[in-house]
Amino acid sequence: MFELHHTDPHTKARRGTLTTDHGTIDTPIFMPVGTVGSVKAVHQRALKDEIQAQIILGNTYHLYLRPGNEIMREAGGLHRFMRWDLPILTDSGGYQIFSLSGMRTLTEEGARFQSHLDGSSHLFTPENVVETQRILGSDIMMILDECPPYPADRDFVEKSMHLTHRWAKRGRTAFLNTKPLYGHRQMQFGIVQGGTYPELRKESAEFMASLGFEGLAIGGLSVGEPTELMLEITDQNTSVLPKEKPRYLMGVGTPSNLLHAVARGVDMFDCVMPTRNARNGTIFTGSGRINLLNAKWKHHHKPLDESFPSDLCACFSMSYIHHLFKTKELLGLELASKHNLTYYLRLMEEIRNRIDEGTFHGWYESAAAESEKKV
Repeated sequence: MFELHHTDPHTKARRGTLTTDHGTIDTPIFMPVGTVGSVKAVHQRALKDEIQAQIILGNTYHLYLRPGNEIMREAGGLHRFMRWDLPILTDSGGYQIFSLSGMRTLTEEGARFQSHLDGSSHLFTPENVVETQRILGSDIMMILDECPPYPADRDFVEKSMHLTHRWAKRGRTAFLNTKPLYGHRQMQFGIVQGGTYPELRKESAEFMASLGFEGLAIGGLSVGEPTELMLEITDQNTSVLPKEKPRYLMGVGTPSNLLHAVARGVDMFDCVMPTRNARNGTIFTGSGRINLLNAKWKHHHKPLDESFPSDLCACFSMSYIHHLFKTKELLGLELASKHNLTYYLRLMEEIRNRIDEGTFHGWYESAAAESEKKV
């Protein structure tokens, strides 16, 4: 159940809660990505107690291939398998199949693809993707969709969108005709497509809203289009999507992207950026991005910011963190990953507080600009 508590009078920013059987999620929220049942370099205990993640994301494509449905069913679902007792969202694998390019074929039946692991052939249909996500036991499951590339001509995008619509009807029917396996409720979100064509986006948003999904996602963005266009399409979609349903912008993004998308009415986000960038030596701060490999940190024998609640900032000197990355020590990846996720979750907390206080409008643009700087 989604409940809307506050809206910013000057923007479309919204403050709400999404209730699941594994806990209540405060929105706007960022979901750390745990592709194969773990958020890379971060222990579940740290995710819950230190970073204070409220929900994480798993990947149906990857978990279907390995460990597979048989093992997952034996384990009693993804929550028990990875020992995570808070909400989980699983995507359908549509984007991963899209990224396989020459290794997949789309038909009315579904998406046939070759495993990136061993080349074996598999078929995802709207129905068996629901079945797999029943086995995973995620609190929120996504429908199977086709994500068109950018750029793509209008005829191609329109045909792709209508295929996603037909799959969506089948996926919704499969969801309504089956039951959860592990005693807790599951929700299903639809995915709006239509590329960067406003009239197609409007048609898709209206169609997805008509199917009665518990939430709605804005898909097919952050695939190479300019940021300004991504935000423009997002703004158009949230103007059409029903106010009483949560809105999820898939695969986005930078702190600046999050701030601007919240201002355009988005409630939920996921992205690999905080953990992937961390493993490559980049961390996010309120003053901008920092490259931990930069030689300027070699002689910096103080923490970056003792007031920030992450070990990287509060416990260890930047000289030591720099040393960990230069010597490729795994502790460096852990500390940087935990820091970036903590930063993202604290940013979302501040966004929620400012929407509650009525100060979001006067703050978010300057905060977005600050986050883009390089320190």
